[in-house]
Amino acid sequence: MRHRKKFNHLGRKSAHRKAMLANMASSLILHKRIKTTVAKAKALRMYVEPLITKTKGLDTVEAKMHAHRTVFSVLKDKYAVKELFEEVAGKVADRPGGYTRILKLGNRIGDNAEMCLIELVDYNENMLETKKSSSAGKRTRRGRRKSTAEKAVAETPAQEQASETTDADSKE
Repeated sequence: MRHRKKFNHLGRKSAHRKAMLANMASSLILHKRIKTTVAKAKALRMYVEPLITKTKGLDTVEAKMHAHRTVFSVLKDKYAVKELFEEVAGKVADRPGGYTRILKLGNRIGDNAEMCLIELVDYNENMLETKKSSSAGKRTRRGRRKSTAEKAVAETPAQEQASETTDADSKE
């Protein structure tokens, strides 16, 4: 029975699992998106999100240095740590959590494993653009939006005034 067992062992010994997750986390931080299986992606999400949280709210030099050393002891890649603290930390500063997104792709041909993309949320420009445009275009099922109807009403007197001024100008 798996009672109170929180994480997936992924069929590996602990040293192999820790090394694999550290490598995948550094690849995710450096490349912003990686393709992997769903089970590994879910394990990686539990692994990398606390590391990203450690980069936030560092006001003193001692706190920043301690966070650098803590993250480096887990990742063991100085380039990934540098990228995490310089670029990623600035983008996720106002986000309360949920720094990664898992997008399912389908099954792999060879062994039918369920594949997915895991990516950092603030780096997918396509998703950010659709989020902005979809909030501007919401409509109800009851008909036209009020703002559209108000624009139509507001434009009609303005057009009549403009036509009257052009008629008056042509008569003079």
